[in-house]
Amino acid sequence: YDTIRAGGRPTTAQASLEQLITLWTELAQSGEAGIYVAFSSNLSGTYATAEMAKQQVLEEYPDLQLTIIDTKAASLGYGLIVRYAAELRDAGHSFDDIVTLVQERSDKMGHLFTVDDLDYLAAGGRVSKASAFVGGLLNIKPLLHVDDGFLVPLEKIRGKKKLLNRMVELMSKTAAPLEDQVIGISHGDDLQLAEQLKRKIEEVAAPKQIQIEIIGATVASHTGPGTVALFYVKK
Repeated sequence: YDTIRAGGRPTTAQASLEQLITLWTELAQSGEAGIYVAFSSNLSGTYATAEMAKQQVLEEYPDLQLTIIDTKAASLGYGLIVRYAAELRDAGHSFDDIVTLVQERSDKMGHLFTVDDLDYLAAGGRVSKASAFVGGLLNIKPLLHVDDGFLVPLEKIRGKKKLLNRMVELMSKTAAPLEDQVIGISHGDDLQLAEQLKRKIEEVAAPKQIQIEIIGATVASHTGPGTVALFYVKK
């Protein structure tokens, strides 16, 4: 984040084909069944590379048991799905049940987020330059969501307070019962903003848990500082 604030523009690269071939080969040799819960295929090439690696490993190990799930999710939304998959595994669910339930959870994962500067997303090709609406001088902030794995602008809102209120309002309208789920909040090195969003949620609902995480280096390279995102399970 300090590098970005100083004018640096970090770049990112997906996992290599060789890395994934090594992982799938180790899985095949172990004799265990595996599920790879993948980051959105519309935001990263890793899903496609994972499938390519699987086909190559199957040529040598035709008994490889590997299911690759395209979550169409990102950041902590993706993380919550991975966490859910691990919980199902630890609870003793069958392989087929885990695949089905993780796919269902992926289809229902809601993402709402805002960035301080859409130029980072546009530069990385994650939104079109035409979508990178400018409003900094007017204190207008973009509200975006994820639709079928793509980042899509939703609304333009003036002021951070109204923006946070709108995020909570949209979540309340579309979420499955909040008392039954873990809500995720991620932030671009702005814990104070994330805490504000948490308090606003707690004013209207009592979720099972609210998990706050800082956005990691990979996603932060495309979103920049000051980002805040809200993740939840939709109806």
